[in-house]
Amino acid sequence: MRLRRFIQALHRWLGLILAAQIVIWMTSGVVMSLLPIEHVRGETATSIAAPIELNVENYFPPAGVIAEVDGAQKLTLRKWFGRAVYIVEGASGVRMFDADTGEMLSPIGETDARRVAEADFAGEGEIENISILTEAPQEYGRKTPVWRAQFSDKDQTRLYISTETGEVVARRNRVWRFYDFFWMLHIMDYRERENFNNPLIRTFALTGLLFALSGLSLVIFRLRSGRYLEDARKRGLTASDGGATPESKNPPSD
Repeated sequence: MRLRRFIQALHRWLGLILAAQIVIWMTSGVVMSLLPIEHVRGETATSIAAPIELNVENYFPPAGVIAEVDGAQKLTLRKWFGRAVYIVEGASGVRMFDADTGEMLSPIGETDARRVAEADFAGEGEIENISILTEAPQEYGRKTPVWRAQFSDKDQTRLYISTETGEVVARRNRVWRFYDFFWMLHIMDYRERENFNNPLIRTFALTGLLFALSGLSLVIFRLRSGRYLEDARKRGLTASDGGATPESKNPPSD
């Protein structure tokens, strides 16, 4: 009996603790499922160009640009605004070079960053402001420095452009910010909004497991005591009698 009472009390308290968070989980899940992920990621306002083929040419020797980057580990050849470029990744960072001349092109300036932003954006609106950031805002949270271009469209689109590779590395808008708020509530990471394995969510997950196990234990206790069968017989008797009580079936005689 003591064990049963303890489990009953534990089950009630765990239910109280979980109630609010379960409502938050369900609400945030519904909101996120209703928002088109393409809109959240800004893909609906992105210009998608066909892949550009590289010409067969005598490019600048790769060894020449590899030597310019300390601890070079990877080299990629691609097109950037009609010109072939090398992207060299190394321990000291990432650098972009002209594949024809070997000239270092990074870090890119404001003019090139503006060209990248305008070429990537396919929505309605123009660039309101473009600036270089040395500290990453929460919505970006990646490597800096980075160029940020803000547009005048209704979604308040913001593009983040790498100073090293001249690529758009992140797209943000007001829908993304709304989604991110509910994502934060859902994973219970109220600081970085990225860690799905944080101690808080682990604690609530364990609490939910204990709640389920304690509820299952109470069901087993009732089955073993025959309470379910007894309740079922009472309901069956009441239903067959049309809900009448013994007193109503046999009224006292005058």
